[in-house]
Amino acid sequence: MRISLGCDEAAYELKMIIRKHLEAAGHEVIDNGAGAGEVVLYPDIAAKTCERVANGECDRGILVCGTGIGMAMTANKISGIRAAVCHDPFSAERSILSNNANVMCMGARIVAPQLAVYLLDLWMGLTFQDGPSTPKVERIMYYEKEFAK
Repeated sequence: MRISLGCDEAAYELKMIIRKHLEAAGHEVIDNGAGAGEVVLYPDIAAKTCERVANGECDRGILVCGTGIGMAMTANKISGIRAAVCHDPFSAERSILSNNANVMCMGARIVAPQLAVYLLDLWMGLTFQDGPSTPKVERIMYYEKEFAK
């Protein structure tokens, strides 16, 4: 898969761990995140990272900041993005299986690197299946279009 990856300065170290892990697994990573020692505005990073997912350049996106919350809030402003904060196996799993998330957000101040990599592998290995959640995901997309006016 081609993955769009972004971080702010609070999550630079975690981003680098994630990047190396994804590349070792054979994924192509487009790094949109802060560099070492660089201070950035996380909304700008989230928008740039998610634009690549929304326009089809990348298959999925990963965003990391201090908590994952600000990145997720920004990401969900981008048309076509369904971002979820994932800090445990259940939220990571359900973000794909119930909500067809295409962007995973994590907090470097919340999850240890080992847990982040575990959650990432879980999330990357899942695919949304058409079923009982389909009408809910379709309704999310309906409201996205409805309020974009």
